[in-house]
Amino acid sequence: MESLRKMFLAMASDLRVILIKFADRLHNLRTLDALPPEKQQRIAKETLEIYAPIAGLLGIWRFKWQMEDLCFKYIYPDEFKKIEYKYEVEKKVERNQFIQKIKNILNKKLNEERIEHTITGRFKHLYSIYKKMQAKDRKFDEIYDVFALRIIVKNIPDCYKTLGIIHSLWRPKPDRFKDYIALPKPNGYRSLHTTVYGPNNKATEFQIRTEEMNQEALYGIAAHWYYKEGGNYEKDKLKQPRWIKEIMDLQMNIKDSHDFIKQVKFDVFHDRIFIFSPKGDVYDLPENATPVDLAYAVHTDIGNQCAGALINDKMATLDAKLKSGEVVEIINKNRKYPNRDWLKFVKTQKARNKIKQFSKLSRLETIKKLLPKM
Repeated sequence: MESLRKMFLAMASDLRVILIKFADRLHNLRTLDALPPEKQQRIAKETLEIYAPIAGLLGIWRFKWQMEDLCFKYIYPDEFKKIEYKYEVEKKVERNQFIQKIKNILNKKLNEERIEHTITGRFKHLYSIYKKMQAKDRKFDEIYDVFALRIIVKNIPDCYKTLGIIHSLWRPKPDRFKDYIALPKPNGYRSLHTTVYGPNNKATEFQIRTEEMNQEALYGIAAHWYYKEGGNYEKDKLKQPRWIKEIMDLQMNIKDSHDFIKQVKFDVFHDRIFIFSPKGDVYDLPENATPVDLAYAVHTDIGNQCAGALINDKMATLDAKLKSGEVVEIINKNRKYPNRDWLKFVKTQKARNKIKQFSKLSRLETIKKLLPKM
């Protein structure tokens, strides 16, 4: 625990530390067969709970999916074998034939429009399929987005032209369109995502991006330095992700290493949701966070004065569980201190700490008013 704590602090001052740790951890996972079962389990669980989520937060999917699938193999060996068989044996030929059919149709249309492009099949890795099966209580055959077609084009205008061509060929699924170019994810990920009813009415996902976006999707913040700063880390050093500050806040408030790691795993590395402010600012929070957690993420005063919330323009209670993609507006009223009852439902350590801190001030002020004046 103390070793992990030191790693987080080193990472907060220089993010390149974690890239070296990723490479080291990936090498460890690839050689787990040589270790006793209890050590295999410990290393795999630690990786799944800490290292893989950090890779996701930094947008380094190339590391994330490799670590997750290697851990999956050791932590849930039976489930791994079942999904691997279905994925690699039962459905492989059928899937490849379908992808080739789509590519033939789309290649012809994009060539007619003189859009330079490459099309590849992108397959969801095994652990993410397993997680989706668990979350939605579905069988393998009921997960329709086990693959996507990735289209790489020269520039952003071509991304949108390609999207238009795809929608002219096949009927889009309205609730499955995401524009991460206009609104990138907090980790910097950019791409257009759309799902259409393709040949034989089969749901088919497309990801459309430039080569630069593709490199950033694979290598995250490392590719960002390479493209934006010409490999100069120092220039971009101050532009750290918001969750790095969250780690530093936890470090200041929690002295015990065990409690610190436990809270980091929940507050920072737990499944994240992305919430929009009415102005279009994006905030990433732990899953099941509430409007009060969001208010404190914006500013302490906004949290203290929080009186209500509008979620997608509808009034909501302060203990409502937020969902990714929602637009949330915090309603404030003129008061100095928060409600201590909020501690029953807030999810982030920052919100808890601020509520406790200002509740104490509120009680002190009340006591002072009740005391007789000397």
